[in-house]
This record gives sequence, C-alpha cells and structure tokens, in this order.
Amino acid sequence: MASVQNSPSAARPLAISAPLLRWYDRHARELPWRVSPADRQKGQLPDPYRVWLSEIMLQQTTVATVTPRYQRFLDLWPTLQDLAAATQEEVLAEWAGLGYYARARNLHKCAQVVAADHDGVFLNTAADLQKLPGIGPYTAAAIASIAFDEPAPVMDGNIERVMARLFAVQTPLPDAKPELRELAAQETPNKRPGDHAQALMDLGATICTPRNPACALCPLSDCCAAYKQGVAAMLPRKKKKAEKPTRYGAAFIIRRKTDNHILLVRRPEKGLLGGMLATPSTDWSEKPATTPQFPCKGSWQKQEGGVRHTFTHFHLMLDVWEAVVSPKAAGPLCGQWHETPLEAGLPTVFRKVFLTDR
Repeated sequence: MASVQNSPSAARPLAISAPLLRWYDRHARELPWRVSPADRQKGQLPDPYRVWLSEIMLQQTTVATVTPRYQRFLDLWPTLQDLAAATQEEVLAEWAGLGYYARARNLHKCAQVVAADHDGVFLNTAADLQKLPGIGPYTAAAIASIAFDEPAPVMDGNIERVMARLFAVQTPLPDAKPELRELAAQETPNKRPGDHAQALMDLGATICTPRNPACALCPLSDCCAAYKQGVAAMLPRKKKKAEKPTRYGAAFIIRRKTDNHILLVRRPEKGLLGGMLATPSTDWSEKPATTPQFPCKGSWQKQEGGVRHTFTHFHLMLDVWEAVVSPKAAGPLCGQWHETPLEAGLPTVFRKVFLTDR
C-alpha cells in the first residue's frame, strides 16, 4: 500500500471499532430496514429478507429515494415467498422510476431461487450469497455482515471515502478500490461486524461527507491521517471522467382512434430497460435522423420539444412523434392499450414522453 501516507496519526488495524460503535450507539440513523443498536442489544435480529431487499434497492440509489419505495415493496410483498410468487411484470412495474432495471429482474429471480431451492431461507455466508442472482461481492458482504454477523468487509461509496481519509490514500478512484477494500477488511471486527459496517455508512453519510466534512464532530478524528494533514476534503481523489456521448432516437405516441387509448410495448428482456413497458421507439444511434422509420401508418406529427435523459454512460435525446391510428393500422404491433400510460409503470425516460415539461 505504497500510496498510504506514513503518519503516526494514521489508523491502525481495529483502532476505529470501539469509538465508532460508541458513536453509532448514540447517533445511528433510523431506517425502516434497520434494527437499531438498542433493539439488537435486546435480542432483536435483522430480517435477512429486508436486509437483502434494501441493499438491492440502495445500489446506485439514494436513501431518500429508496425509503418510501421500500415500504411500498413490503406492503405488496411482505415476505420472500410473496415476492417469488409475483410476476416479473408486476415487479418491474413497481420498480419503475428507480432505474437500473436489471436489479428488479434479478431481485425477482433471486427470490424464486431462494424459495424453490433453499426452502425460502437465505444462505448465510458472503461466499454462498454470491451464488444467488443479482448478489455481487458488496451486497453479499453487506447481507452476511448485517443479517448474520459474519465479519465480511463491506465496501460502499461512503465506506470508501472514510477509508481513503482515515489512511490518507492518495491513489485516485477507481484504481484505489482494492487498496481501500483491504483497509476496510483489516478494520472489520469479529464482534458486531454488522453494526460496524452500518456505522461506517452513517459516518460517511452524515459527517465524513463528500464536501465539507464535519471533522470536528467525527469520533475518528484522533486516528484520521487526512484530518491531521489537513487534506480530508481533498480525498478520495478521483480520475477525471470521460465526457458522456449523446445518442439519438425517436419515441412514438400511438393513440387508438376508437377510444384514444395509447399503445405500450414491452422492451426485449436483454439490454437497457429490459422487460419494461415503453412507447414504441427507434433504436438509439450516434447520429440524429431527420425523419424516423414510423412503426405503423398514420398522420404523424412531431411534438414540440424532445426528451433529454441521462443514463450512467450516455445522454439520450428522443424526438417525440404522435399519431391517431385505427386498430387495424396498429394491428401488427404487439403491445397493450392503456387509458392512463403514466400509471402503467413506465421507466422515467418514457414517462417523460408524456410530460409537457420534459
């Protein structure tokens, strides 16, 4: 770990656990999927189903966004068996707006595997959990640690930042990830590893924040190398991101002449937004087309303003075209007619097609 600054103030293995847990016992965030430190001391154990569901939902999504959606999921499917019995279409519709839709497909598939192959009981080690659909190293460690008290090192964005500052790691992300994971592993205690992991998450979310960290309030400032060196706000360093490319396409609002219902189709299982309901659309390409290939005969009118949406790796610009067609003209298109498409569980980019303020 050559990039760690040699300093007598740098954290040493397991130096942070005791003060961190004391802080967590007093300041732990109240989250609907979490068992509080006080309740843990009374013997209440985390529900692996709820831990797993929250960890999948929190991937690439903020706590503020996930909290109400998590409760809606539990209202619909309070147990793993309930979720396994649902259809993929139902799960995808409820997931609409959360993005990264492969998570929803894998969530449903994982529930079915656990229900069918493991009698509805979650595997309880990080190594075994990684064998399940949609569960990678981070999620497996989080579930094993929080739900089963396995001392598996958990590494999310908050914990990466805390480790980078504790040890004044100068290697920029993402190259620093293996180094930071090793540091997190050496700091993970055998006692209360789940609370330790959640405490680091809370510390990163509330005190050791990306900008303007509140070092004066931090329970680990005495052993933080970056704080001692006055560089906490500068870490972790990050490589300059490449500029996102822009792709272009067209979305089609097809209204049925008899009742004004709108045609929605289901996208192919594989690929971006796989399995989701959407309006018919063209492929997305690197160059815009003046006039697209329309999906059926009709008096097509281009709508004012288009849709702009940003995915992880690119921006998307969609022209919006609309036509009222006879059922016969739309016959070759395989889809569903909806009176209120915004209530059909559309992903955000296709919800924007129907909004005047895009």
